[in-house]
Amino acid sequence: RKREERKIERVREREKEREREGREREGEKERERERERVRERSREREREREREKERKREERKIERVREREKEREREGREREGEKERERERERVRERSREREREREREKERKREER
Repeated sequence: RKREERKIERVREREKEREREGREREGEKERERERERVRERSREREREREREKERKREERKIERVREREKEREREGREREGEKERERERERVRERSREREREREREKERKREER
């Protein structure tokens, strides 16, 4: 009978041991699943950072294009202003030449009179 009781006790012990091991394995699996969730969140944050960097790169690119357009417009206005100033200088020179011709005609007229 004692042998039977010891046998039964050993069987119970083995069952308890298997249950404990099963719970440990289940706990380990759960911890692994949690670690995987943590890794996935980390990867998602990394992807989000990459998307944000890409968005900023695109914004900077667009901003540079706008700046170049503004610069070209400004240069165009400057060139136009330069052309206008050149036209004004030409008008001044023309008036000066006209006055000179007028003086010459006046001299010629006086010479004719004399």
